Amino acid sequence: MVEGKMMLDIVTPERKLVSAEVDEVTAPGFYGEFGVLPQHTPYLCQLGVGVLSYRTGSARYFISIIDGYAEVGPDKITILAESAERAEDIDAARAQESRQRAQERMGGQKSEEELDFDRAELSLKRAITRISVANQSGLNN
Repeated sequence: MVEGKMMLDIVTPERKLVSAEVDEVTAPGFYGEFGVLPQHTPYLCQLGVGVLSYRTGSARYFISIIDGYAEVGPDKITILAESAERAEDIDAARAQESRQRAQERMGGQKSEEELDFDRAELSLKRAITRISVANQSGLNN
């Protein structure tokens, strides 16, 4: 491995999404965003819903992360995510539709039995995250 870099692996139940040497990583921790540089102190933390970004040289990449765990070591960070999507894999129009549906479910006049608020809220967070990733990469045509 090149000096001043670390290995990033992002894995979902379906596949290994990323395996790359990177300069830095920013991830959505359950209690807030955190950053990792090479030679970071080792730790393990829970991930929430949000945008993970990483930089290699002058290029920055964005990934939508839905829950999981991060294992940080001095020269490697492993992300085990329930769901993860690269910006280029996100259909921004479909994500906008998902956001609209979630907002309608949360804002409608329905009884508690008809509305699973937690599920609707998670759908909304996921849609907003996907839109954000697509927008940050300039792919929202």
